[in-house]
Amino acid sequence: MQFSQLGLLPELLRAVDDKGYSKTTPIQEKAIPAVLSKRDIMASAQTGTGKTAAFVLPLLQLLSQDRDNDKPRVRVLIITPTRELAAQIQDSVLTYGRYLEIKSMAVFGGVNIKPQIRQLRIGTDILIATPGRLLDLVQQKAVHLGHVGTLVLDEADRMLDMGFIPDIKRIQALVPKTKRSLLFSATFSNDIRALAKSMLNQPLEIDVAPRNTTIETVNQKIHPVDKKVKSSLLIHLIKQQSWRQVLVFTRTKHGANRLVKALTKAGISSDAIHGNKTQGARTRALAAFKNHQTDILVATDIAARGIDIVQLPLVVNFDLPNVAEDYVHRIGRTGRAGIKGSAISLVSADEIKQLRDIERFIKMHLQRDEVDGFEPIEQLSESRSLSSPAPARINRRMNKTRSKQRVDKRGSQAQADSSGRSSQDNRNQSSGQSRSTTHSRVRSFSPKPANQRSRSSQGSRRQMS
Repeated sequence: MQFSQLGLLPELLRAVDDKGYSKTTPIQEKAIPAVLSKRDIMASAQTGTGKTAAFVLPLLQLLSQDRDNDKPRVRVLIITPTRELAAQIQDSVLTYGRYLEIKSMAVFGGVNIKPQIRQLRIGTDILIATPGRLLDLVQQKAVHLGHVGTLVLDEADRMLDMGFIPDIKRIQALVPKTKRSLLFSATFSNDIRALAKSMLNQPLEIDVAPRNTTIETVNQKIHPVDKKVKSSLLIHLIKQQSWRQVLVFTRTKHGANRLVKALTKAGISSDAIHGNKTQGARTRALAAFKNHQTDILVATDIAARGIDIVQLPLVVNFDLPNVAEDYVHRIGRTGRAGIKGSAISLVSADEIKQLRDIERFIKMHLQRDEVDGFEPIEQLSESRSLSSPAPARINRRMNKTRSKQRVDKRGSQAQADSSGRSSQDNRNQSSGQSRSTTHSRVRSFSPKPANQRSRSSQGSRRQMS
């Protein structure tokens, strides 16, 4: 569908055309008319599908059509989990609202609060904020939320992961009950869906993509490699393939710093963004990366949600994330706006659990490609069936079921014939080590005096040693 078919103002269509866009994405096609109809919305779409424009464009139109001559007041409140995402949304508001007289600003921590207070006194129509900084401003009476007509929660799943939900509920209590709410996210877990339904008023649910899937425009593969030579392999790939403007993800802040140090030593221009960096340093690093002044940007997952570069060609997972869903968000930084992208993961043998979790989550096996000269000494185990639950979970459940069955069976035998129970005990004692473990679990269901349990435990520890 064309943007011109959505009933948007000429000023907005002109701004969209300036960006080079003419056709809508699926989330934009469904969400823009829904927001214009002033309904509560719960929308889910993959990262990189134009989700931000799906709510920014119609909100700008509604504000423009409902202007007053008083000083601008906060009428749209957009809550985001990270500073980078708040800054990205502010950029989108400025871009699409350039031909409208709508004022907006973003507030977040990590910078001096006083300039933000001064700007709020002037007034703003749209306020984009992280939860902590917004509550600080409310406490200092620097912002009043009594005129908010629309509350937007962006990346709600990340806010749940980061523990922001109590803050969100506090913010919700500060805005009028008559406001409408919009929840936009790349993914929605069952917890988020339940939370959204409790916060929204008869919401329209928009889900334009299968859950737990990655964008089709991203080519994905992994390079099995020993952990100790990951840095060397990354340096080799960067130099051999002349990589430029590559976003690299590490699991920890210290890991990001170590990697930047190794890349710099190898003569590769690089920088890092993570929670320990000041907001000024993060902003400068991201700007240099976007302007091609830095070839490699190393980031942690917290910073990932705010990185929006339309033609980013490549994402590298130096470490696999502990949470499979974060893999989707990481590689969603490339392959945006229908442009092809690539995602490469450097995977060592100790990351097989994370790899299997990711493959089950995205419902596909990732292509494995060993690099000449970096073949791993410690081989990466094979993937498992995509339909099977985690093997460890199966084992635990099976053990619990077997134990319960044995307890029930032995209890019945004890009521029928005490000699039968004695015979069963003798058979259990003659079984192997794994059976002995199960037998000890069964005995725990029949409480004994404390002194007997203590002697039994001491005997078991001696046998194990």
